[in-house]
Amino acid sequence: MSPAVETVVETEEHRALRAAVAALGQRYGREYLARTAREGRHPDELWADAAKLGYLGVNLPEEYGGGGGGIAELSIVLEELGAAGCPLLMMVVSPAICGTVIARFGTEAQKRAWLPGLADGSRTMAFGITEPDAGSNSHRITTTARRDGDDWILTGRKVFISGVDIADATLIVGRTEDARTGRLKPCLFIVPRDAPGFGRSVIDMELQAAEKQFELTLDDVRLPPSSLVGDEDAGLLQLFAGLNPERIMTAAFAIGMGRYALAKAVEYAKTRQVWREPIGAHQAIAHPLAQAHIELELARLMMQKAARLYDAGDDMAAGEAANMAKYAAGEACVRAVDQAVHTLGGNGLTREYGLASLITAARVARIAPVSREMILNFISHQTLGLPKSY
Repeated sequence: MSPAVETVVETEEHRALRAAVAALGQRYGREYLARTAREGRHPDELWADAAKLGYLGVNLPEEYGGGGGGIAELSIVLEELGAAGCPLLMMVVSPAICGTVIARFGTEAQKRAWLPGLADGSRTMAFGITEPDAGSNSHRITTTARRDGDDWILTGRKVFISGVDIADATLIVGRTEDARTGRLKPCLFIVPRDAPGFGRSVIDMELQAAEKQFELTLDDVRLPPSSLVGDEDAGLLQLFAGLNPERIMTAAFAIGMGRYALAKAVEYAKTRQVWREPIGAHQAIAHPLAQAHIELELARLMMQKAARLYDAGDDMAAGEAANMAKYAAGEACVRAVDQAVHTLGGNGLTREYGLASLITAARVARIAPVSREMILNFISHQTLGLPKSY
């Protein structure tokens, strides 16, 4: 197969991975995930099975217990679980963001301590960057890290941090003062969940999900030198090494959700009969569903491009593609879910068909981890060269 064709057609290995993960997802499905959320617990059984099959750490280095693949493979896992109705949100955070950052920039001791557990699912790590007053402006992050002898002292707040209650530690983005310029620069710290001064409180969300959202407080949290990930002077590079996979995985999450909703609508449209033919025979039903399918496929292509660029080490090009993929997937997901609910009419709002809750969930892909407006800002001035408005 020519290199040009390989960029748009998945390898046999990737197709086999899709089929295997889809089979796992079918064993659990949407009802399983909804039940865990209603019961206030986490999808531990699915997490354990995915880990046992090697899916959670497929992107991490083999020498630390991972699969030796990349974000391309991990995004396939999340997309297929989503298409089966049971996506694992913590895959975005633990192996994709935290695992990638530690694998690329962590010390040997940090890699040995964390990567095997992240790969086999026995350990999880949350990621804390968003702050109440900073929003999407990472330059306004006020969580600071100052030296006290050899130790670091962290002070600040974080908000909308997923899965802190089950994570063994949280990778916190703070800022340290540059001794030469006096300016604050980003740095990443591993903060254990039981560190003194590290507090958390649940945010009351309308969205029903197994993974809860938390506000974090860091009140003079003392950390040893070994908690700093990588080089103190490479913070920005390390930060974006985690944010690009986050955007790619968010795209996978959205595409999977859109595919799930679309499949439900297509199945319904084939069998629901009001007049002589099934409603799917009517173009007013069929064409919007076909359009939703096209948009999801286009978003997946951009996601695959972004993953390939990232795994090849082209961080700059991957940043552009990852933002585009996240934007396209978020828009495609919202439209697919909306059209699916509309296709089912009143049935689309019943618990039996399981689509109504996706109306809220689908919007997450438009909002988090970065809004579509901030992506348009990025593309307008980074890609098109237009002046900044901020």
